[in-house]
Amino acid sequence: MISVWSKTAENLSTERPPLNGGIKTDVLIVGGGMAGILTAYRLKNAGVKCVVAEARTVGSGVTKNTTAKITAQHGLIYADLLKRFGAEKAKRYYGSNTRAIASYRELGDRYPCDFEEKTAYVYSVGDRRKLEREAGAYETLRIRGGMGTDLPLPFPTQGAVFMENQAQFNPLKLLYALAREVDVYENTFVRRIDGDTAYTDVGKITAKHIVLATHYPMVNIPGLYFVKLYQHRSYVIALENAAHLDGMFVDEREDGHSFRMYQDLLLVGGGDHRTGKKGGGYEELRGLAAKAYPGARERYSWATQDCMSLDAVPYIGRHRAGAGNLYAAAGFNKWGMTGSMAAAEVLTDMIVHGKSECEELYSPRRSMLTGQLFINLGAAAAGLLTPGGPRCTHMGCKLRFNGVEKTWDCSCHGSRFDESGRVIDNPALRSRFER
Repeated sequence: MISVWSKTAENLSTERPPLNGGIKTDVLIVGGGMAGILTAYRLKNAGVKCVVAEARTVGSGVTKNTTAKITAQHGLIYADLLKRFGAEKAKRYYGSNTRAIASYRELGDRYPCDFEEKTAYVYSVGDRRKLEREAGAYETLRIRGGMGTDLPLPFPTQGAVFMENQAQFNPLKLLYALAREVDVYENTFVRRIDGDTAYTDVGKITAKHIVLATHYPMVNIPGLYFVKLYQHRSYVIALENAAHLDGMFVDEREDGHSFRMYQDLLLVGGGDHRTGKKGGGYEELRGLAAKAYPGARERYSWATQDCMSLDAVPYIGRHRAGAGNLYAAAGFNKWGMTGSMAAAEVLTDMIVHGKSECEELYSPRRSMLTGQLFINLGAAAAGLLTPGGPRCTHMGCKLRFNGVEKTWDCSCHGSRFDESGRVIDNPALRSRFER
């Protein structure tokens, strides 16, 4: 199983050597996905010396498996933001993500990456009132968009809220181009951070600032990320000879479906479930495709992992109180491409200028008191107390075998291992057979 991005950009990557010995720099970025590379690129343009340490190769983690939508429309979020945070913070959230789109637009002009402007839609199959509530929030916040009812989807809906001037692209084409502009060490797995020094299997890096852009922060027990984050699996199939859709479409339900085009392929996403639990997976998507697009043929299929925050807003900024100049970027809630650019802006401002206008909005130290916190605590307790079976090397939760992807998955915090025990997705840092 391979994503369309991996296939279409497979000849564009550049191999880089691992670290060899010890070095010093102003900023170390741990993680060579979109968030890490964008942050390094912006810091370099600001005149800051920085390096990226990537455990495997650039783009080999979650970035290669995105659906690659660039949008400030993150589900039906703005009505909730208005209620929880007020108009000022809701406007800042919209502004931050709108600037992210503009930054991608600028990069797309410079680096060929199939950047296309599209209208984004959040639809509902059963609850029009939710859409009307969100459309009201758009009016309050002066967001360009509104309500629509005539949707080109293969099933009836209650309509959608739409947002204009959003975008989509090929993420690996851009990532590989940007990675050539910054200093990257591949196959350099950061195992431990102590103060201003990161220790790897091939040397150490000392830095004035350290940014954790590892999808799920590798330092996560200090900072309580192990209860502030949970992870979701979702699946995508790419169909040829399917109906052409103009726009990007996503269901307001967490277990709904998404649709977008890439060239002549229709990308259908869904089958979601909490990592380590059961869900619809590929079978659900293929059933939908057979019914809605009977003449289509599947060309690609892939799955991805999303880090979810407690309140649907990412954690970007200083890692925790008393952590000095350690920063985190995580919890992008299925909107990792836009969130990565927002993170790059916020972190660059904090490192270069000492502050960001969105620092409080995204602060990882904000209140944790949400209903999701207690769901996460319950899932962790169940995984820890369930007897027998192989255990995760992160905190000892029981692993469950994922027969579809042939992996061992942790329902507590989302770590995943291949059949040989090698770590695929963090927060685990050791294979099942390392001591």
